[in-house]
Formats: sequence, structure tokens, C-alpha cells
Amino acid sequence: MSQPTSSYRGAGVNIDQANLAKKKIRSLARRSFTGGVLTDMGGFGRLFRLHKNTFSQPVLVSSVDGVGTKLKVAFATGIHRSVGRDLVAHCVNDILVQGAAPLLFMDYIATGKMVPEVIAKIVGGISVECRETGCALLGGETAEMPGFYQEGEYDLAGFIVGIVEKARIINGSEIRPGHVILGLPSAGLHTNGYSLARKLLLEDFGYTVNTRLPQLRQTVGTVLLAPHLNYFQILKPLIDRQLIQGMAHITGGGLTENVPRILPPKCKACIRLGSWPVLPIFSLLQTLGNVGEEEMLRTFNMGVGMVIIVSPRDVSKVERHFMQRQQAFYLIGEVRAGKSRVVYE
Repeated sequence: MSQPTSSYRGAGVNIDQANLAKKKIRSLARRSFTGGVLTDMGGFGRLFRLHKNTFSQPVLVSSVDGVGTKLKVAFATGIHRSVGRDLVAHCVNDILVQGAAPLLFMDYIATGKMVPEVIAKIVGGISVECRETGCALLGGETAEMPGFYQEGEYDLAGFIVGIVEKARIINGSEIRPGHVILGLPSAGLHTNGYSLARKLLLEDFGYTVNTRLPQLRQTVGTVLLAPHLNYFQILKPLIDRQLIQGMAHITGGGLTENVPRILPPKCKACIRLGSWPVLPIFSLLQTLGNVGEEEMLRTFNMGVGMVIIVSPRDVSKVERHFMQRQQAFYLIGEVRAGKSRVVYE
């Protein structure tokens, strides 16, 4: 009796589908290529050239992140393009706070079964966000792992590299008591706090992504998929003019945990509650879960996606910059002498 033959496809990995997905990815990635890209998609490694004489002391800044359980909302709604854009925006903001401009981006997508159309939507979102930010989507990895993920689910991560002149690195060391704290609005949860939000909305109270709540004026799915805003274009001119002394990307940990990361010793951030509009989704979550204010402020961004700290002499210039570009902003506090922490008033 002959032994039955085995194959990779029989084990759940479809190389033909993977190749089709990669073909789609290659086309999408090329749309974001910049002058620094030296290799096309398909090689084992990717080459990127730094242009000569652009920086006297160039410093590379890197970060890696994901979009957390916001992916669960994408699975439930069948909307996949937006989480690709979210991934890039999150990573761009993380290096932006140190004054870096993005150079290249790479993604990692893992799934149980390769569905080229879904992969194309994810990478399409990544490519568009990269192109709009001037960042090259250089490549990545798409892994088919049968039995590891539930049907229709995937994981998503991104890696970014940016560049900044050494003398222009923003690290908060120039922050002093008397400096002004401004906040730029978020569009929603961005990519943090989804485990609690999903538990309250979709599990404890039994809403679905199609439920339309009067407090939100939109479906639950639409609100939860609100984009993670990319602050690069609006802040880059201020960085170039050296008008910002410190920046904090408000992600997991909220204002409470993220602002102290940029404060020098003996400086505290005094933030005035009520100085910016709290988005309806946060008020709803607080009510549904009877969540304490302290917990809300260290779990969610509460409507502030980016904090910038500015010298008093430059506040009017920064305000004028935002107003000319119709960018909303809020004066949310000031830096005072004290232990490095956030104090709410």
C-alpha cells in the first residue's frame, strides 16, 4: 500500500494565493516609493539610500507598533483599509515627537488563510498613508499560518525609520517651568483602549458594530474605526522653525502616562480639565462602565491625540500657524516646578 503524499497546500498554506497577494502588494507599495528606494519588491532585503549633504550629523529614529484589538472591529465590519492607515499614522507620530521625518516603512501581516483581496485592502491603506506622509513603503512580510489564527482574522504590525539632524532632536530637555502645553484633537480612540471599549459596548451591553446610538450619532463600528490622526504635516513646519520644546503622542496610558515621558526632572505638567472638548465616545464609555475619571485619563486619550510644549514667547506664532491652516488646538495647561508627573486641575 503506497503512502499518501503530503503537500504544503494540504497543510493549509496556499502558495498560489500568497503569490497573488504579493503581486497586489508590489503594485501598491510602488506608489509610495521615494527617490531613496534602490530595490524593487521581491528581494530578500530592501535598500534605501540617504542623500548626501542633506544632514551634517544624521540620526536615525525607529519605532515598531501595531493597532491592538482595533483589528477586532475591522474583522466585525469587514473594513480593512482604515487599520492600514492607522498603523502608519501611529508609527509616524511616535518618531515625530523626537523631530524625525519618516523615511521608510515596513509591515508584517500574519493570517490563518491568505485572502488576497483583504491583504490588498490593508496594504492599500498603508500605501496611501505612506505616500501622503512622504514615506516609502519599502516592503514587509505576509505570513500564512493555518491553525494559528481564527478564520477571517489577522495580525498587523509596522516598523518605521525616520531621520533627524542631531542638533535638532526634540527630547524635552529644553522644557522649563512657565512653558505652555497645547493639545491637538484626536478623532476618537485612535489605536488604544479598545479592549475596554469593546468589552463595554460589544460584550457587556450587547451592542453590535451596526448599532446606532443617539449619543454617538453614528454606528458603533464607525465610531470605533475613527482614524488615528497623523500629525506630521501640521507639525513639521513648527519643528523646522524650532518652535516646539517637547511633544507627547497620547497613546496607551493617556495623558497621565505619556506626558511625563518628555518632562525633564523637577518639571510637572499641570493640565486643566475642561479646557478641551471630550469626545462623546469617551463620555459614553465612562457612563456605561461607571469608569472613574482617573482610570479614563490613563486609559484613553480623551480627545487629545498629541501634546506639544511651547515657550511662552512662541505661543502666538504657533497659534497663528494652526489658525492659518484651520487646525483645531487647545491651551490645556502649563509646566511648573515639581516632581515629573501630570497634575490635573
